[in-house]
Parts: sequence; C-alpha cells; structure tokens
Amino acid sequence: MKIGLYNLEPKLKNLALEKIRIYHQGQGDIVLECSPLEAHNGFDKIYASSIFDWTDKRYISPDMITGGTGFDLITVLPPEIESIEPHLNFGYTTRGCFRNCKFCVVRRKEGELRATGYIKNLYNPSLGRLVTLLDNNPLGLLEHFATNCNQARELNVMLDWNQGLDHRCLTPNIIDLIQSVKHKELRFAFDHPSYINSVEKAINLLQRKGVNRCNWYVLVGFDTTFKDDLFRLNYLRERGQNAYVQRYRSKTKKLGVEYTALAEWANQHHIFHGMTWLQFTNHPKNKTRKQYLQSISS
Repeated sequence: MKIGLYNLEPKLKNLALEKIRIYHQGQGDIVLECSPLEAHNGFDKIYASSIFDWTDKRYISPDMITGGTGFDLITVLPPEIESIEPHLNFGYTTRGCFRNCKFCVVRRKEGELRATGYIKNLYNPSLGRLVTLLDNNPLGLLEHFATNCNQARELNVMLDWNQGLDHRCLTPNIIDLIQSVKHKELRFAFDHPSYINSVEKAINLLQRKGVNRCNWYVLVGFDTTFKDDLFRLNYLRERGQNAYVQRYRSKTKKLGVEYTALAEWANQHHIFHGMTWLQFTNHPKNKTRKQYLQSISS
C-alpha cells in the first residue's frame, strides 16, 4: 500500500505520525509525506494529524484518517501503533498531568499523570546526543524522573525538557538532580500573576544553587489583562530571567497587535534585556503603533 502522512503543523515534530510511519514500513508499505495537493495522487491511506484547533483544516477531506488535539480529544492510535517506541531522540516518559489548568487540555485528554517510558527507549545515538522530552509534568513522579536522570547520565545525553518543568515542584534536592545531568536551558511557566510568590521562591532556590537564568513561558491573552502580562515580564526582566510570550489562540479568539509587539520585545532575549518596554515602544520600528502601545501600557 501507499501511505500518506499529512502533518498540519510541519514545523513541529509529530510523534503519532512517526509511529504510524514505522508501523506501515514494518508492513512493507510505501510511506511518504503528503501535502493537500497530493491527496489524490494514488494514496491508499492518508493520516492527517494536528496539534492545535486553530490550524487551518480546509484541506482535510472525509477519506483522511484524522487525529490529534487539533481535531478532538477522543481519537487514539490503535494499540499496535501506540505501543511502538520510535527511538528518535524525542518523545514522552510520562503522560497526563496532576494539575488541571483551565487553558490546557492535557488532563482532559490524557488523564492522571503516569509513567510511560524511559530515556533509553527514546535514545538513538546515530541522531546525536540531544533528547527532547515532551512530558507535561514529569516532576510529579519524582522517582521516575530520577530514574530517567540516572539513565541520561549513563548514556551521556543532553536533555531538553521542552514543555517546561513545574516551578512549584522545585526543591533543593530536585535542583541538584536536574543539575546532575547535561541539559539545555531550563524552562518554567509563569502563567498568571497570582503565581508571583511561587515564582519568586523558585528563582531564589535556583539562584542559590547557581542556576542564575532560566526561560519562563508567559501565557498572555487567556484570563489576564495586558497590564498583568507586562507586570510578569517586567518582574522576570528585573530578576535577570529570560521570557517567552505564549499567545493564547483558539478558533474563536485572535489577539491584537499589542501582543505581537510584546512577543517581539520579550522573545528576542537580547532586546528584552537590552531595553525596557517603554524604550522598545519608542523605537523607530514602532512609529506607527507607538501611541497605541503606550496608551494600553499606562
């Protein structure tokens, strides 16, 4: 058979499609990337996967097999495909979450936090030493987290906790454990101004352990005002932290130009640390939107 794989967010790695690829190749099938224009080019099956509900779905046809949170929270891979361990240096060691954040679908889609795998089952030395973990809250299972850190040290790999770690779970011992392995810049989340005390506690803990700068995801446009968002970014800047503005998007909600400007300022770390928000709004590139940006900030 000729199998097509259609990734609606091609800039992002899609684990489900990789499992499907491995399964069908094992069946002796021809597996190819598929664009919407090629949908009728002799494919026997086309699998389409999407992560975000706001991604353009106009090219999806009824004969495609669809899945992912961009379509629904119900569809799952058949057991014979889900059980495949791709060894592609990215994937999950846990699924689910013990938090229940309003903006996040993980708890509804995947249920309670549980252990599902190990670094050794993801790692492929032919693809390099970096292993990207997509876990949503691995610090909630500390023994399993420690086991994977031990494996990372034994395999001499570098870990990237891509989705971020829960700053509320940090303790001196956990920070020691994290520092015992090679890793990319640590990521955490500052999702709401009400977390200011726990964020401050986490930064103080990290800095006492010699981790002076981390990257903090800052959710904007969900249930906070622009001033709330600017408050969190200014706090992180004052504490010498990096920030990454995550603009909340859905099929029914599109954010204004002020959030685009906020991301342009904060997400480019040399600009974020090199100038204040007011200095950024006064920059010549913001000439046409300066008055609006300064009025909404005041």
